[in-house]
Amino acid sequence: MGDGGRRHIGAAERRGRLALRQRLTASARAASPEEVAAALVALHGTDPATVHLAVGARLTDAAKTVGATERALYEDGTLVRMHGMRHTVFVFPAELTAVVHASTGRTVAARERAALLKDMAGAGAPDAAWLTEVEESALSALARRGQATAAELARDEPRLKERFVYAAGKSYEGVHTVSTRLLRVLGVEGKVVRGRPLGSWTSSQFRWAPAPEHPELDPGEAQAELLRRWLAACGPATEDDLKWWTGWRVTEVRRALAAIGAEAVALDEGTGYVAAGDAGPVSGPAEPWAALLPGLDPTAMGWRERDWYLAPELRPALFDRSGNVGPTVWWNGRVIGGWAQRPDGEIVWRVLDGAEVGREADSAIGAEAERLGSWVGTTRITPRFRTPLERELSA
Repeated sequence: MGDGGRRHIGAAERRGRLALRQRLTASARAASPEEVAAALVALHGTDPATVHLAVGARLTDAAKTVGATERALYEDGTLVRMHGMRHTVFVFPAELTAVVHASTGRTVAARERAALLKDMAGAGAPDAAWLTEVEESALSALARRGQATAAELARDEPRLKERFVYAAGKSYEGVHTVSTRLLRVLGVEGKVVRGRPLGSWTSSQFRWAPAPEHPELDPGEAQAELLRRWLAACGPATEDDLKWWTGWRVTEVRRALAAIGAEAVALDEGTGYVAAGDAGPVSGPAEPWAALLPGLDPTAMGWRERDWYLAPELRPALFDRSGNVGPTVWWNGRVIGGWAQRPDGEIVWRVLDGAEVGREADSAIGAEAERLGSWVGTTRITPRFRTPLERELSA
């Protein structure tokens, strides 16, 4: 037992939970992108390729990755790409959109709209009534079209093309179009979502689409539900982990923990929390496992405190200067290196100094590289946030 009679959950057990609940072992892989997203709660969507690569790493039949993920996102609507925690774009199961919007989106949306109005006023641009009129016109145009780019919407509502200078005279002075800022605000307000990209599944040029209708939930209840799901998928976690992942204030985290009856456990880092009834021992996977996960993968980025699965000395090679993780190589629950795709399409990888692996690991990682290359095919992948090791390997 740990401090205060709490059960101690060590790093080895945490890695075992991660392997099974994050669908990373061969026996735990999922049958569909929807199943992957539900298991992880959210797929990081800032880099469009990450969504597909994260799904493909966890599907039983990786060859179905692109078709099944695009169908879920753009035809069936069972997955939705929208702003969520930490003002970041994620892909969520459709049934979670109302929870995410109420738990995190509203607060961010209020700040975003206030900032837009302040910047426009500072530039001498039209007032809030004018912006509301443009907004209603743009939403009507989007409803008629179904999906549209900002440029297409601006043909229907020309005022979207108007420009204004923000932060005039400051080092970060810039020029924004009304469409750029307004569509971002509408996104965090839950009125529009990202639609089908203009190019392939790696393209970052998206159309916009009307957001699916959802009920307006109580923020406190929504926070409790989001935290309950996340702890079931990712627990145990410290209070700092939870505050970082959600972007909430510590008082909100503590209120949600109390609301769901989360159980305190002892971790090497201090006090952690698991979902109610989940404090008992969990056996790890029976088989050793390897995985090649993409940059910004939700497993690699799932916790603020990462020493239990990622040694500090490996981080300079695997993260960019803003703290974004690049493509990683995993062996039995630890990050041991990174991977990249060369211009000719070859998937290459490297175990970093200090990581201890043997022939079994080398063979398993090589098999995962072949598996990845087989479904990626002729598509070329360049992470949006490039890291030192990825740049070196891809050269």
